[in-house]
Amino acid sequence: MERESFKSRAGFLLVSAGCAIGIGNVWKFPWLVGQNGGGLFVLIYLLFLVVLGLPVLTMELAVGRASRKSVVGAYKVIKPESSVWQLHGWASMVGNYVLMMFYTTVSGWMLSYFVKFVRGTFVGMPVEQVDGVFGAMVADPAEMGVMMAITVVGGFLVCAAGVRKGLENITKVMMTGLLLLIIVLAVHSLMLPNAGKGFEFYLKPSFERLTSSGIGSVIVAAMNQAFFTLSLGIGSMEIFGTYMSDDHTLVSESVRIVALDTFVALVSGLIIFPACFSFGVDAGAGPGLIFMTLPRVFISMEGGRLWGTLFFLFMTFASFSTVIAVFENILSFGMDNWGWSRKKSVWINCIFMLVASMPCVLGFNVWKELTVIGSRGVLDSEDFVVSNLLLPIGSLTFLLFCVTRWGWGFDKYMAECNKGTGMQLPRALKPFFQFVLPLLILVILVEGLR
Repeated sequence: MERESFKSRAGFLLVSAGCAIGIGNVWKFPWLVGQNGGGLFVLIYLLFLVVLGLPVLTMELAVGRASRKSVVGAYKVIKPESSVWQLHGWASMVGNYVLMMFYTTVSGWMLSYFVKFVRGTFVGMPVEQVDGVFGAMVADPAEMGVMMAITVVGGFLVCAAGVRKGLENITKVMMTGLLLLIIVLAVHSLMLPNAGKGFEFYLKPSFERLTSSGIGSVIVAAMNQAFFTLSLGIGSMEIFGTYMSDDHTLVSESVRIVALDTFVALVSGLIIFPACFSFGVDAGAGPGLIFMTLPRVFISMEGGRLWGTLFFLFMTFASFSTVIAVFENILSFGMDNWGWSRKKSVWINCIFMLVASMPCVLGFNVWKELTVIGSRGVLDSEDFVVSNLLLPIGSLTFLLFCVTRWGWGFDKYMAECNKGTGMQLPRALKPFFQFVLPLLILVILVEGLR
């Protein structure tokens, strides 16, 4: 079966960036900045994005474009004489499934808050009652289950239409809307009273805040975020290489994907920090920043219902773009390895994902006392498996496959990477790729297990 391709280069870039742009950009990144000293964290993050995230992204895309298969089939095509690499392919697909088992629930939270702002749930609500809205939502398995199911069914319906008619067309609309929304929201935040203080905290480097946070912990946090923001290591990005043309180099395409991903992350901070400083709320509030802190900001500002609605519409677009991109990877896995039709793959995976996502939903209410890994609940355990194990180990595997003689080899990887017009990968980077990058990924892996 001939592999479907994107209608346009813009379609490929928006879908690929949509996979990378997700909750990590607009939820995790701002509160990490808030907790790790502001501007210098941003600079360190950008440095590691270039020296760590960008190279590994080119590797995933190279494996995909050279093989025209999802990750298990890719190793069979490129290195058929060795079955060892294929083990990583199977682990990658497990990672995609486990990722969606909790990501669809969190995406459902975004959708639920969008609905709440549309309905005016927060209108006239005393500030001290805002936290209770989130608590009531996660305590209700029916509400969480319905929002998760809408996310899952909606995602597979988009993918059922195919790469061009479904994934590309819908993502173009969502990503265009996301980019417009984020600019409008940022301009509005920067016009609020005392917004300048938030802007200064966010982007002005402060060695005092850096040392108070701990230089080592800030560097590791920035390295982790630069690495995880691109969803590298489980083939989530590899699948889009399979749909690429040979017209442009992978360095050029990767730079554009990283630039879009980084733009959304940075501008998210311009929405959140000026608003926090304007209304005197804690900019380092941690994971509760989106669901507890920001609603307090919205109910305190003029037209807050509208701005809250737009913000959570933006959040819904960001999370849903990742959902449908990873679903496409999951569908391709069944189609490539077992010869399923797209329709059959949609039905089987949709039913499986609805069932497999329920433990995360129930882990906040009916099974709230359940611990799986250590003292972690269901969501945190699933996140730990993906973020702390499969992503770094998978990225290290892609790296070793591309730069060592036991795998594909650096020369063949570089030839694929440099195919087409655009920025070229210089051979001088080979020692950096072979010796420095593995050490950086090992640091991330070790720190994640501490």
